Amino acid sequence: MTFWSSWGFQDASSPIMEQLIFFHDHAVLMLLMIMSFCMYIFIMLLYKKNGGRFFLECQEVEAFWTVLPGVLLVFLAFPSLRLLYLLDEVNDVSLTIKVMGHQWYWSYEFSDFLGLEYDSFMLGEEELSGGMYRLLEVDNRTVVPCLNDIRVLVSAADVLYSWGVPSLGVKVDAIPGRLNQLSFYCSRVGVYYGQCSEICGANHSFMPIVLEVVDLSVFTKWIKMM
Repeated sequence: MTFWSSWGFQDASSPIMEQLIFFHDHAVLMLLMIMSFCMYIFIMLLYKKNGGRFFLECQEVEAFWTVLPGVLLVFLAFPSLRLLYLLDEVNDVSLTIKVMGHQWYWSYEFSDFLGLEYDSFMLGEEELSGGMYRLLEVDNRTVVPCLNDIRVLVSAADVLYSWGVPSLGVKVDAIPGRLNQLSFYCSRVGVYYGQCSEICGANHSFMPIVLEVVDLSVFTKWIKMM
């Protein structure tokens, strides 16, 4: 694992997550430009004899640093609003999954297949085998097809939870009595992990989420087995 992979985002596995990482890099670049400009002004004020008079009395400079922040906000606002609308957009979905949060586990129901529902509990350390991740593995993974639009309906039975998978760029609150929704499109096969990020109680940190993204043929076989 490299330095950047351990401190940065997880590898993007959906178009939305790719856009989120691009927007993050875009915002960080603008912040670096602002910081460099401010540092230059501080140095001029400290070490230049007439630098303070120039920056404090020059009307052109005053107009510049009044207009520039507004321009920077515009460059941040447009891509931000675009991403917000993309996150809320639900296309023609191929599969709908209903997720219900409980203390402290997740229940899944495949609405398109009657009777297909199950609970997903975290595996204990004594149940782990080679290659499994501690505090992240579950007894029943959620299998979804790759290259398909998936809609997830999220709610809770008792307290607030948060269902999300960082690699796919999705996260939504699970609220009792309310049905929230999100959609995602996974662009490659793999196993993706998430956790409840809402402080929902004593076992808050023991509600992992595991999505196993497979080819459509493998998903069909899994449905028949269930």
